[in-house]
Amino acid sequence: MPRFFTNKIDETNITITGSDANHISRSLRMKKGEEITVCCNGTDYNCVIENITSDTVYLNLISKNICAAEPDINVTLFQAVPKMDKLEYIIQKSVELGVSRIVPILTRRCISRPDEKDFSKKLPRLQKIAEQAAMQSGRGIIPQVTPMVSYKKSLAMMKELDRTVILYEEKGGCSFKEVNFDNVNNMGLVIGSEGGFDSEEVNSACEAGAVQVWLGKRILRCETAPITAMSILMFLTNNM
Repeated sequence: MPRFFTNKIDETNITITGSDANHISRSLRMKKGEEITVCCNGTDYNCVIENITSDTVYLNLISKNICAAEPDINVTLFQAVPKMDKLEYIIQKSVELGVSRIVPILTRRCISRPDEKDFSKKLPRLQKIAEQAAMQSGRGIIPQVTPMVSYKKSLAMMKELDRTVILYEEKGGCSFKEVNFDNVNNMGLVIGSEGGFDSEEVNSACEAGAVQVWLGKRILRCETAPITAMSILMFLTNNM
């Protein structure tokens, strides 16, 4: 069933306008009586098309339920900025796996070093990738891709979360299964770019409350690590 997102909804008068309405009528060629799902803040509204005009789709509500695809843990991915094609892949796959927010961060070993202005120009495309991945995977929300932030600012953001994990392959960390996820609702996952982190950055994260974690004896590429970590995290928190 086609899925569309909205930030607010009136259950007595559900409508879809703009580009989504155009997509329903012209691309999908949907007709009166066909069913679609409107997602709002984690709730699925199952609707039937009442009428379609040139710019609006009018819907009747059939039923509503909490989106079963949404995990019960909010995960913020702090991703050190890699090359743009890799970042696009990471956003797509992490959204499919259940991430709630993606925060691109600029670290010392980032090979790709866009300035904030240049990166902001790429945000609409990155957000669109997140939206398409959310639609494809049946999510109840569209995870946010934030503007790029400094590592210092990301440390302050980590302190606001219940638990943060930073992936680092050097000695001193623990395995994912040793991390305590009890009573954790908002979690951070910190992952490096092609060059990884330096030890000072890891120490700063740990001082901010992060737990150093390793994923095993093999060194993973920067686009593989977040997908692996998200999969493990969703499994360990019973969100698969």
